[in-house]
Amino acid sequence: MASSEEDGGGNGAVEEKENGKKKKKLGVLATTWLIFYNVAMTAGWLVLGIAMVRFYIQKGTHRGLFRSVQKTLKFFQTFALLEVIHCAVGIVRTSVLVTGVQVSSRIFMVWFIAHSIKQIQNEESVILFLVVWTVTEITRYSFYTFNLLNHLPYFIKWARYNFFIVLYPAGVAGELLTIYAALPYVKKTGMFSLRLPNKYNVSFDYYYFLIIVMFSYVPLFPQLYFHMLRQRRRVLHGEVIVEKDD
Repeated sequence: MASSEEDGGGNGAVEEKENGKKKKKLGVLATTWLIFYNVAMTAGWLVLGIAMVRFYIQKGTHRGLFRSVQKTLKFFQTFALLEVIHCAVGIVRTSVLVTGVQVSSRIFMVWFIAHSIKQIQNEESVILFLVVWTVTEITRYSFYTFNLLNHLPYFIKWARYNFFIVLYPAGVAGELLTIYAALPYVKKTGMFSLRLPNKYNVSFDYYYFLIIVMFSYVPLFPQLYFHMLRQRRRVLHGEVIVEKDD
């Protein structure tokens, strides 16, 4: 699903250390690394976006676009696994579980759907989520970069908390339509499925697994979307959001 990490994800917060000097050194190292990481990711997604525009201008069609940019896409999207490590080691104050789900869902779409099922690579839905991801990530990583440098332009801040209103639903639609387009091919080939009998005495049907994945968007999307709306009101309008206990 389109990424919507909580604020603080790029602020370079580090764990407390007893020794003040060691704590300061770790903070500088962590912040320096996070700046490098976010600059690299901003540049990577920017290169991907430029390549997509250039391809469409030259070819006049979206057919073949995924194949053209897939190496860059796979590298930078897989590289995002480092964000889970950032959370796990404590240099970023964001939930490991939430970040893990968001990153793994992207990697799943890239490697186990678009890469593995070549028959759907020219679907318009694939281009839809590619465009959405590209704009989202350029905005998100540039936001984190400038925030870490303590020089955040208002436009970047505004874009971070406004673009998602349209991009998030569009990205989810693109992902769901892509998975739906993959279902007939998965059912026909039985790819990634394990049938009984086998030596492991375990069965797994990738076709029904994809259907479950699609239904999982129903509870997850509203939670993440409304979370971002609350963050938007807090950051752009200074509202104090009080979470209600269940």
